[in-house]
Amino acid sequence: MPESATVKMGQRGVVTLPKDLRDQYHLEAGDDLTLLDLGGAFVLSPRRSEVDALAESLSCTLANKGESLQGMLKVVREEREKYGRKG
Repeated sequence: MPESATVKMGQRGVVTLPKDLRDQYHLEAGDDLTLLDLGGAFVLSPRRSEVDALAESLSCTLANKGESLQGMLKVVREEREKYGRKG
């Protein structure tokens, strides 16, 4: 059964995680966490979102090739419009 803990939000939105959770998941000051809002129920995960990691990887790959994510999306939109006109 999932455990729960009560935390209090301080000034500027700062929330302190209980020490036992920080120790259990080897969390340290400065670690990134992923916060998901599921319609008012918050899920805090001690790992990066896979979507964020994929977007960063894609951006780096494109940048190394002299491309940009915006440029790639422009080409995708143009191609999509071409297929839309054929139908």
